[in-house]
Amino acid sequence: MGSVTELWVDREDFRTTKIVTFAAPSLRTGEIRVSIEKFGLTANNVSYALSGDQIGYWKFFPGEKNWGKVPAWSIAEVVESNCENIAVGERLYGLFPMASELVLQPCKIKDDSFTDGTAHRGELPEFYNQYRRTQGESEILQQLEDERCLLFPLFMTSYILFDYLLDNDFFGAEQIVVGSVSSKTGLGLAKLVHESSEKKPKVIGITSQKNVGFVENLNCCGEIVTYGDELTIDPSLTTAYVDMSGNGTLTDALHNHIRDNIVESCMVGATHWETDRRGSDLPGVKPKFFFAPGHIAKRDLEWGPGVLYIKAGEESVKLLEQVKDQIKIERKLGAEVAAQIWTDMLDSNVSPTRGILISLKTKITR
Repeated sequence: MGSVTELWVDREDFRTTKIVTFAAPSLRTGEIRVSIEKFGLTANNVSYALSGDQIGYWKFFPGEKNWGKVPAWSIAEVVESNCENIAVGERLYGLFPMASELVLQPCKIKDDSFTDGTAHRGELPEFYNQYRRTQGESEILQQLEDERCLLFPLFMTSYILFDYLLDNDFFGAEQIVVGSVSSKTGLGLAKLVHESSEKKPKVIGITSQKNVGFVENLNCCGEIVTYGDELTIDPSLTTAYVDMSGNGTLTDALHNHIRDNIVESCMVGATHWETDRRGSDLPGVKPKFFFAPGHIAKRDLEWGPGVLYIKAGEESVKLLEQVKDQIKIERKLGAEVAAQIWTDMLDSNVSPTRGILISLKTKITR
């Protein structure tokens, strides 16, 4: 029996990590062992850590005491199976820990997916417990393994958020302000709104000076504002603010500037995770956290299970075609390298033009 390597993060100090190696457990009836071939490491993973207690991301792959395993969207291959419906050699896409392998217990098995029935995941949103059996999917998705790890989770969130705004008629907003628009989810949302119907609100993207050129090249905003200049935004217009950065100082400034014309304010990500959290009793609508599985559940009831997921996937492919030339994919090996890139992500030292794939194995096979 081989060994398993995992990267653990201190839940009280995200910059503290440790590499853990242990003997691979034996399989029980109904279980499968999967080799995690590659995972994407993006600012999205920082958001998972930041909201790990609030939303429950630490519960997917429990650690010990104050140590946690940050989830990452990954491609894996079945290397051992005690489940008669899942064959060795199948490739899977879904949420895994930053690790070399994992044991899953497939249930609700379909031709193109299954759900992990491991007991501790029963209370968690099923959307995150599902694994795609890629051989049962379209050929184009099978060809986009790298992009699915790096961009699809972010672009799918962009579409789900766009649909949420559309479902609420943009809350009557005349302008939508996207914080950290250079983030993948931010630029995806900006493009979807910017290119939507004639009655669309104006899109204002906020980003750092160093990322202005990147955002300009994507043509996703009606206006770009750099951090520190947010008070130039017109406060007389009704405004929906989408906070991709988790920047409490920025949120306070915008609410106090636009005041009662803030008609929607939601946090989606946390690229600026170390800034002060937003204050209380701000003018305008009360800020809230956007929980994508909640909107997915609403659409599943209205449209049927999985329809929103399919729509989001289709839009992700379109968004990918528009941005792929702006992003260079890099492949990295080893837990030590993963730990360093994780720290770079925390310090915002990773350019949005980089797409980083990591394997804790000895090599990325494909």
